[in-house]
Amino acid sequence: MSVEDTGSGTDGQGHVDPPPLSASLGRDQPQGADVGEEDPLALRLEGLILGAERRYTPFQAARSAGVSMELASRFWRAMGFADIGQAKALTEADVLALRRLAGLVEAGLLSEAMAVQVARSTGQTTARLAEWQIDSFLEGLTEPPEPGMTRTEVTYPLIELLLPELEEFLVYVWRRQLAAATGRVVQAADDEEMVDRRLAVCFADLVGFTRLTRRMEEEELGELVEAFETTAADLVAANGGRLIKTLGDEVLYATDDAGVAAEIALRLIETMANDETMPELRVGMAFGTVTTRMGDVFGSTVNLASRLTSIAPKDAVLVDGAFAEELTRTGEAPASETEAAEAAAAAEKEGEESPTYRFALQPMWQRPVRGLGVVQPWLLTRRPGKP
Repeated sequence: MSVEDTGSGTDGQGHVDPPPLSASLGRDQPQGADVGEEDPLALRLEGLILGAERRYTPFQAARSAGVSMELASRFWRAMGFADIGQAKALTEADVLALRRLAGLVEAGLLSEAMAVQVARSTGQTTARLAEWQIDSFLEGLTEPPEPGMTRTEVTYPLIELLLPELEEFLVYVWRRQLAAATGRVVQAADDEEMVDRRLAVCFADLVGFTRLTRRMEEEELGELVEAFETTAADLVAANGGRLIKTLGDEVLYATDDAGVAAEIALRLIETMANDETMPELRVGMAFGTVTTRMGDVFGSTVNLASRLTSIAPKDAVLVDGAFAEELTRTGEAPASETEAAEAAAAAEKEGEESPTYRFALQPMWQRPVRGLGVVQPWLLTRRPGKP
């Protein structure tokens, strides 16, 4: 009996490979589950979405792709796919995906470690997108119109219509985001700056969120979080920032320009303050060298911004000394009101226009911050009369 018939995986030299992970059965499918017991309509939905029928066990898929089981398992695990043992659950698309990733490694375009990172970043991002679409988007559109109809029966024709449009839209957005990210790399001063860059890093946090979770119904709390995330994402994008991630009651964004980050922060405070359904907001920001990896940001600058958020007053923005210094260097804020008055008097004496500072900075009490020593926070506000 052949290896394919038995379902056991060897590399031809007697070594048994570990069971790989698979996309097709989803993350909730138990290992070794009997595929034949699945709902026929659920299988139809899967076939519609994947565009192909189940033909391969994981071992067969790896062998057809010319990839070792060890590497195939690494790719599947990185993409976040569930362990299915040797069930026949994979399609031609799974084989092609393995072949493409392995081909990039063989051609020297990607190292094996980088290919795994590509698989992991893509899997994590699209998993969240897919969960959101099913939980929110499709759920709201698939209410059975007639008694006796199941949601699955309504979902099939809906997905059949939406799938090609959503797929095209996903590729469009990805290309746009890739173009923007490439532009940031091209503008970097040197190769080192591509990884360790000087950025303004900003956390915006809902005040008293833990108390809200005890008082509000789950659905109401979910609507509040979604409204907050939507407001924050729109403001960050519209003003030229980059949303790094959302954490329910907190958002993290970054910009190359401290003035842009400051404008976004103050607009967030102002927008939330004008919405009676929203709790107060506090923002902490720091400016400095940041390590970027897989779309996220790391380093002491990020930690400092987070700490400043935790000590910021309600409806207020705290920044670190480097952020304040950057605003004064670029002429966005005076170092003090005395300096602003002196600059205005000097300009008037010379018959010139007074400097137009957008922001004001007020030094706060120095205080120890866990893991970062003594920090000098600055309160950031708008200059009087500035929009």
